[in-house]
Amino acid sequence: MMIRKIITFALFLALTPAWAAFNTNARSAFLIDYDSGTEIVAKAADTLMPPSSMLKLMTLAVLFDQVKSGNLKLDDTLNVSENADYKNPLWYPASKICLVAGQKITVRDAILGLIVLSGGDASVVVAENLAGTEAKFTEKMQTKARSIGMPLSTFGNASGLPNDNNLMTSRELATLAYHLISDYPDLYPMFATKRFEFNDYKTDWCRDWGRTHTLNYNKLLFTMPAADGLKTGHTDQGGYGMVASAKVGGRRLIGVINGFKAKGHDALAAEMKKLLNYGFSSTTTRVFFTAGQDIAEIPVWYGRQKTVTATVDKTFAITVPKERNFNGLRILARYNDPVAAPVNAGDIIGEIIAEQNGVVIKRGNLVAKNRVSKTQFLGRVWKNIMVMIMGK
Repeated sequence: MMIRKIITFALFLALTPAWAAFNTNARSAFLIDYDSGTEIVAKAADTLMPPSSMLKLMTLAVLFDQVKSGNLKLDDTLNVSENADYKNPLWYPASKICLVAGQKITVRDAILGLIVLSGGDASVVVAENLAGTEAKFTEKMQTKARSIGMPLSTFGNASGLPNDNNLMTSRELATLAYHLISDYPDLYPMFATKRFEFNDYKTDWCRDWGRTHTLNYNKLLFTMPAADGLKTGHTDQGGYGMVASAKVGGRRLIGVINGFKAKGHDALAAEMKKLLNYGFSSTTTRVFFTAGQDIAEIPVWYGRQKTVTATVDKTFAITVPKERNFNGLRILARYNDPVAAPVNAGDIIGEIIAEQNGVVIKRGNLVAKNRVSKTQFLGRVWKNIMVMIMGK
C-alpha cells in the first residue's frame, strides 16, 4: 500500500458538540456544512418527529426524478381528481393551491404550488398521477428515502398532514435537502421563488383565495439574501419546522429546525436565520479537492496505459471552528501501487485521509477518473519478462 502526503496544513482541532452553544426552544435543530458534511449543531437530530409540510420535499424528490429522467416535462399536464378538489373537507383548513376536480395543471405549477403555497392538493395530484393512488406513492417515497441514505423516515401520505406514519429526523431532512441541491441543479432554483400567482382558478371562491395566497411561507427568503430554499411546515401536533439552505461567499450550510414553538412563520424564519448565522460566524470550511479534480497518477499493472488518474467522487473539505486555523493538518492519499488492470472510471482505488497527529479525522474515496483496460496476453508476457530482467 502506497501512502503519499498530498498537502500539509495546520493541526486540525475537531468541532466540539456545538449545539450546547446554540440555544433554541425547538425540540430538534441540525446544521451541517454542505461541502464537508461536518455537524455544527446537532440537537435531537436522530429523533423521529412529525415533519408536517417539510415532508413535501420527498414528494418533490420523487417528482424531480421523473423530470430529470425525461419522463415528464415541466409543461406536461397532470389531472386533478376529487381527492384534490378544494371542496374536499381535508383541504378546508390546510394550505392549498385551490384546485377543482377535472381540471389539469402543469408540472411546473404543481412544483411551484408545492414549494410556494405548500399545496397539499398539489401533493395529491402528483401522487395520483405518478403512482395511481396516494398510498402507492408513499411506497415510492419510502424507496426513494432508503436509496439516498434515509433509513428511519416513514411516510403515511404525500402532503405531511397529520398521520401516525409521517415521521422524519432532522438529520434525514438535511440528507434530503442535500440530495435536492446536488442532484437537481436545474430544478433547485425553484425553491427560491418568493411569489407564485396561479392563473387557472376555476371558481370565484378560488380566485378570491388566490388573491391573498401568493407569497412563499418561507419568510427566510425575504429576510436573508443568502437563503435560497427549501421548505417550511406547521401542524398543531408537530409545531413549526423549516429546512433551509443559504450560501455566503461560496460556502453553503443546510439547517433544520423542528418542533419550534412560535407565533408564526416570521418567528420561525428569525430562528432559522439565527441558526445559519451561527454556523457562518463560528466555523470556517476549506475545500481541498472537488469531484473530478486530478489528484495523483497511479501506476497500473497489466494496463494498456501506464497510469490511471485518481480523483475524488465528491468534494473533500474540512470544517473547523473559526478561532482556529489549519496549520499542520496532513492530507494523505493511500492506494495500491500499482493498481491491477482493468480499472473502470469510478472504481475505488484508494482513499484520501485527513490526519491529526497520527489520528484519522476524515476519510474519502479515491476513485479512478478514467478507464484503463487490460493488455492482451502477449503484452502481459512481455511485462513479466521486463520485470524479471529489469525489475520494472
